[in-house]
Amino acid sequence: MTVGASEQSGAGPEIRVAAGPLRGTRETGVAVFRGVPFAGPPVGPRRFAAPQPVRSWEGVRTALSYGPPPPQGSHFGMDALAREVRGDGWLTVNVWSPDPGPGAGLPVMVWIQGGAYTIGMSGLPEYDGGRLAREGGVVVVTFNYRVGLEGFGQIEGAPANRGLLDQVAALEWVRDNIRAFGGDPARVTLFGQSAGAGSVAALLAMPRAAGLFVRAVAQSVQGTFFSPDLAADIAAACAAELGLKPTVADLSAVDPDLLSAAGDAVGADMGRRAGRWGPPAHRSIAFSPVVEGQVLPRTPWQALADGACRGIGFLVGHTRDEARLLTALDGLLGQVTQEQAATALRVFGPGRDGARLYHDAFPAAGPDALHELVQSDWLFRMPGLRLAQAQNAAGGRAHVYELTWPAPGMGGVLGACHGLDVPLVFGNLDRGRPAALIGEDPPPDTEALSARMRAAWTAFAAHGDPGWPAYDTAQGLVQLFDTRPAVTAYPEEHSRRIWRHHDFPVLPLIDARPAG
Repeated sequence: MTVGASEQSGAGPEIRVAAGPLRGTRETGVAVFRGVPFAGPPVGPRRFAAPQPVRSWEGVRTALSYGPPPPQGSHFGMDALAREVRGDGWLTVNVWSPDPGPGAGLPVMVWIQGGAYTIGMSGLPEYDGGRLAREGGVVVVTFNYRVGLEGFGQIEGAPANRGLLDQVAALEWVRDNIRAFGGDPARVTLFGQSAGAGSVAALLAMPRAAGLFVRAVAQSVQGTFFSPDLAADIAAACAAELGLKPTVADLSAVDPDLLSAAGDAVGADMGRRAGRWGPPAHRSIAFSPVVEGQVLPRTPWQALADGACRGIGFLVGHTRDEARLLTALDGLLGQVTQEQAATALRVFGPGRDGARLYHDAFPAAGPDALHELVQSDWLFRMPGLRLAQAQNAAGGRAHVYELTWPAPGMGGVLGACHGLDVPLVFGNLDRGRPAALIGEDPPPDTEALSARMRAAWTAFAAHGDPGWPAYDTAQGLVQLFDTRPAVTAYPEEHSRRIWRHHDFPVLPLIDARPAG
């Protein structure tokens, strides 16, 4: 153990952070510290405020358990899971280090979990960073941030994008404290998936996050960014569920569980407001980062195209069959009608000719395939690819990958679906809900695939090179992750051509007349 971290006989490792001393535990050779506050509880007079500094504590604080999750939506039973650990100290970090102590100088990987900006907590077993830290020689950090109305609702009298501000506060905590855990604050890499990858993209565009990380990994970027008008209209609908207005004065005393339930109610009924809220309503996306000009002054695509992240190492990619899991959750797998496919092409395709472009590019595709392709492209695949293209065009460096390995779990019907990368990257193949995609008896090559992905991610964090050439517009080389990995031209060429002129603008409020 590096000098600087003490460990009494029979006790866990002890280190000191700015707010006071901590005692963690050891698990399979890794020092682990859980539930460490990085900001004060965002409740009472701090409800809907930007994160505030954490107060110091006296004596040694035990850091053995995850902190209480922020209020959650009801998807996948996350609200009930959150209620199992009560408390208002939502904003905590967890750290896994193979070599705690100020002299180790290890690369740091900071994970941002997904959940459609509506659910998400760092204490889920799939996000345990022990294996990644132990085998990759990196310090792994996970943390909670506010979701739903608490974190992303456009509330009058409150700063926008509070969930993103929480993420910045967590990164500032890493900058100020990670050396004590053996990490190098000058070698911080963000990595996140889905809404977590959308958050990574947002942080790339946020002046407040500048200098807090040197590399970023975006897995299946959720490409939805809202205008202030759209976000405010959705927040007003949520507040109206409680007979209130979307203001700090009206909502600050509302029980957080009730507020989450109001968000659920609106999310479940967004389809009838599709004429007003546009494509997000068709996928029940009630919350997303808001491009309001201050916290988030421009979209990530604009920021990267303008060269704002030219010096940031960037790794981005997606799974081949992103939307198949969503189709299964909708109960439509193998049952999409011609009318439903036509609606998806009209709603999510780029421009007025989107439907025709898909039919021309995929003449043999039936309703199921077209329904899946356009939603995969709109929500995850093309947003990530266009970020890589913008980074490359501005003189920066981006590495691109696609996961093509089909999930063997759940009868093998989901292909390389959304979320499959999470257990593979963390190496937690038998824990957490995404592990169900792999199944109880995974094929022998699963472990080898996971090892390759973990090695690529940790090498990128350490040196900026995941092991394959950077993407460029001439060759468009990407890494395919499968049982037989390959470096090849980007395989979704038809989709790339369909979307090549799409700018991924801020999603607007379509009908601004007062709701009836």
